[in-house]
Amino acid sequence: MTDYLIKALAYNGQLRVYAIDTTETVRKAQRIHDTWSAATTAFGRAITATSLLSQSLLKGGNKMTVKIMGNGPTGTIVIDGTASGDVKGYLKEPHVHLPLNKQQKIDVKGAVGSSGLLEITKDLGLKMPFTGQVPLVSGELGEDFTYYMAKSEQIPSSIGVSVFVNNDNSVRTAGGFMVQAMPDADEAVLAEVEQNIANLPAISVMMAKKTIPEEIIYRICGQKNTQILDKVEISYRCDCSKERFAKSLASISPADLKLIIEEDHSAEVICHFCKKKYVFTEAELERLVKDI
Repeated sequence: MTDYLIKALAYNGQLRVYAIDTTETVRKAQRIHDTWSAATTAFGRAITATSLLSQSLLKGGNKMTVKIMGNGPTGTIVIDGTASGDVKGYLKEPHVHLPLNKQQKIDVKGAVGSSGLLEITKDLGLKMPFTGQVPLVSGELGEDFTYYMAKSEQIPSSIGVSVFVNNDNSVRTAGGFMVQAMPDADEAVLAEVEQNIANLPAISVMMAKKTIPEEIIYRICGQKNTQILDKVEISYRCDCSKERFAKSLASISPADLKLIIEEDHSAEVICHFCKKKYVFTEAELERLVKDI
């Protein structure tokens, strides 16, 4: 089944609302990086939140890079997202499994850490990309992305992200939502929606019961108050290529390339995002030296 995101307006345009199913996307990420339960949950939440923000903040061929730099055992988590719905990522330490927290849930805060930074760089096609940075406020990630939207983007928002991990580290469900208040939003509307969100079960639990993104939005805002605008396919897709890595190798000094040729007679490059391997033969490396 294809993952997708729904964009909607609610209460006569007072709210922008997004809901997303990232189950297959996070499953693919888990398989590629062989993540364990705590790392899978943190990684999946980061992928889901990045997909939500990409659809809210980007247009056309724009893209963003999210870096979660916490003091937990997963280390830095990096996610790239695009306006077209493609997402990819990696994390420093995928093999993180922790005891359940006090709520008997996977300890995402323990995996990510409660101290560190959330940094988002948006490439909007201008001369210089825009980078916003905020401190981590919880390590649970939903709250951290909500804080980023308020402080860096000046958009009052509520973001919820959830991943259900099976005992064998595979992903059962993953998804999330984001509600954004427009400047003229009525306080009574905001209070009603806030209460509805507080009463929601975990997104992953609802999705395990076959709740789709449209229904999540209706549970938050009410179907009669909601206008569905768009549906966007979401997928884990890496755009790496041998040509791109050749350009990276070409940035190495000729002396260092010659040393690789003399000692190894070839070079193997592995993509951080998809683990695909690219081998450059001695002849290919010599051509790179010549081109340089």
